Amino acid sequence: MQHRLPVAFLAAMAFLASTLAYSATVVLPDFTVLVEQQSPSVVKISTVASRMTNSQGQTQEDIPELFRYFFGDQLPEGFEFNTPQPSQGLGSGFIISADGYILTNNHVIEGADEVNVRLTNGDEYAATVIGADPASDVALLKIEASKLPAVTFGNSDELKVGEWVLAIGSPFNFEYSVTQGIVSAKGRALGGSDRYVPFIQTDVAINPGNSGGPLFNLKGEVVGINSQIYTRSGGFMGVSFAIPINIVKNVAEQLKENGSVLRGWLGVEMYPPFNDDVDLAKSLGLERPEGALLARVIQGSPAADAGLLADDVLVEFDGIKIKRYSDLPPLVGVISPGAEVEVKVVRAGKNKSLTVKIGVFNPQAMARSVTPAQPQADNPLNIFIEDAGERNGVVVLDILDGPALRAGLRKGDIITMMRNEFVRDKGDFDRIVTDLPENGAVAVRILRGENIVYLAIPTK
Repeated sequence: MQHRLPVAFLAAMAFLASTLAYSATVVLPDFTVLVEQQSPSVVKISTVASRMTNSQGQTQEDIPELFRYFFGDQLPEGFEFNTPQPSQGLGSGFIISADGYILTNNHVIEGADEVNVRLTNGDEYAATVIGADPASDVALLKIEASKLPAVTFGNSDELKVGEWVLAIGSPFNFEYSVTQGIVSAKGRALGGSDRYVPFIQTDVAINPGNSGGPLFNLKGEVVGINSQIYTRSGGFMGVSFAIPINIVKNVAEQLKENGSVLRGWLGVEMYPPFNDDVDLAKSLGLERPEGALLARVIQGSPAADAGLLADDVLVEFDGIKIKRYSDLPPLVGVISPGAEVEVKVVRAGKNKSLTVKIGVFNPQAMARSVTPAQPQADNPLNIFIEDAGERNGVVVLDILDGPALRAGLRKGDIITMMRNEFVRDKGDFDRIVTDLPENGAVAVRILRGENIVYLAIPTK
């Protein structure tokens, strides 16, 4: 009697055989040699800050005022504020020169009074902070040592998504732990459209203590500094971010030379949703939503001086194509202030080339130029009002910072009397407020819904 195997079974066996044959040809990377060669250049960084904290992380300044009044700094026994201890921090770093220069994250050493470095051989050194750059989260340290093993820099621009990468650091104080993964994405913008770092996203396991450590490619070259993780639990969740080493090198050179970093400044505000809006792109004369849509050009900025306008789509900067808004800030930041750069924009569906003389980025000046001036009301109470219509009085439309706001006046209140005089309309209001006493208070009767409320508004 002849038995026939089901066709589905035969197909499954054939698929399994082909899968096993394929897997036999796949060779996963062996990191052992890389780790052996590169681990000596990785360091553990510990910091101490003079700001005193207790076991709950609270400072002496956090003691409630009521307890300060009765006890001062001598708190009752059993109170939750324990004996304060110096604040301590932990991170990683890596040696970039034989004479003791070390790179790490700014947030690892920020606020520290003491920075200590421990090598793989157990030697410990007090480190000097040569300079730090919060914008890129990079810090440069120096220890007094010689003939140290230094890393080799790679080219982060040549990284490809899917490429193997490896991290060495001290997560949770476990020294020189090694984790591996792949490049998940490039050019990630974190923390807003003005960030100067196009982060490398990986799935390498990064945890507290890894910050500042190196990210290696398979050649043993450093291609990034491990900086951040995306987490909802406080621990690793499969998404980590590294600062590209090409950005780091530029920052490190400036920190070594000047102790600080000068960045190029264009002076534009971009509209990030543009890159996901095909209809908007077509309405602006583009086939695809590529480039950086300029929502605002700051008055007096290099962009304004060059003739850039709001609604321009910047598609090329210094010969480099701009695919997304996040591509632009890093390119601008590495340009030396004073250099002239050609930019290309699409304006009303037409291509246009302009030359921009790059300025110096100044965060304080930038904040002042971006923050609109607060409007001022034309009365000492600093409020905006209009006639209440069919009802006698004036209705409060808006309240700026001032005595009326602090006294409790609200939007929608209807002012009906001031200084024992009826306020029938804006004319009455304007007449009364022009003759208010100095360094005194004015009694104001208002209607708040169906309720009558009196307020005493200071006039000083």
